[in-house]
Amino acid sequence: DDIWAWRADHGNGVGWTSNVADTGLVVNGDNVTAYGLFVEHYQKYEVLWNGNGGKVIFFQNEMPYDPPSQAAWMEAPGVDGYAALKVGNHVTHFNGYGMGSYSFFNQGVNIYAANAFEVPTKLPAGSLNDLLTIFLSTGGSGGILNVINNTGGSSTIANPDVPVTVVSYP
Repeated sequence: DDIWAWRADHGNGVGWTSNVADTGLVVNGDNVTAYGLFVEHYQKYEVLWNGNGGKVIFFQNEMPYDPPSQAAWMEAPGVDGYAALKVGNHVTHFNGYGMGSYSFFNQGVNIYAANAFEVPTKLPAGSLNDLLTIFLSTGGSGGILNVINNTGGSSTIANPDVPVTVVSYP
């Protein structure tokens, strides 16, 4: 309950190459439930969920503020950024409720994440509920292109401070 994992990425004396941390939380066990999971600013997946039968009730995330370039923050060739929460491709059951990811890329270059959330498409209908993304400030650039698995609209400078939601997925 109530986990807050955070990588320092803004303020004095911090930076992409001086405060390094790939992933905030990796879950490998089955039937794990997280209530109030806050994981922020990591350089790859914020949460990597490999266990079957997992459940997250309230997830809050801010993507890293400080990727120096899009090339430095790519999940794979042609896939911008990293999802805030990725459920492993082999997982057959996972539930998420009230999950949000926010972006504020502050390095003066356009940085994008293709998706805030990535899950296997074989999950049962309605496995994820009440998902959202928000572009936090007009002082940033780039944004999140999709809420989940190339579904849902973009959160960018075009719609700052406006939640983009997916009510239920898949």
